[in-house]
Amino acid sequence: MHGSDGEKAGEDALVLTGPLMKGKRGLIMGVANDHSIAWGIARALAMEPKVLLLDEPFGALDALTRAHLQDSVMALHQKLGNTVMMITHDVDEAVLLSDRIVMMTNGPAAKIGEILEVPLARPRKRLELVSDAAYTKCRAAVLKFLYERHRYVEAA
Repeated sequence: MHGSDGEKAGEDALVLTGPLMKGKRGLIMGVANDHSIAWGIARALAMEPKVLLLDEPFGALDALTRAHLQDSVMALHQKLGNTVMMITHDVDEAVLLSDRIVMMTNGPAAKIGEILEVPLARPRKRLELVSDAAYTKCRAAVLKFLYERHRYVEAA
């Protein structure tokens, strides 16, 4: 895309990101770091990819901004119907956003350790999930995997 075509696609993607953007070229929540993260996601979505890879996209954000962006990504995923692969070390984020969690073993020779299906209906509402038995069970399964793997590595 060149010139106005690229700018138009970017603006269309920003419309998809919803309330996180204040104005066409404004700052999100008034913080520059949030701004660059949302613009990065918007640029990627402008191309309407079938698969979107996100590598720790929310790691440097405060909890409230992170929650807003997570909600936005869930809404975009619902609207576009694309596949989103996300790397995260945040257990709650993994359970909230995923249909399937692929947990890796530790170390340079890491491989798939376990795959957990997340049987939560969409659209997901984080406040309702807090007391949801399936959410709690998935969260516990991920934590158990992490702690058992960590103990295994320490013993080696």
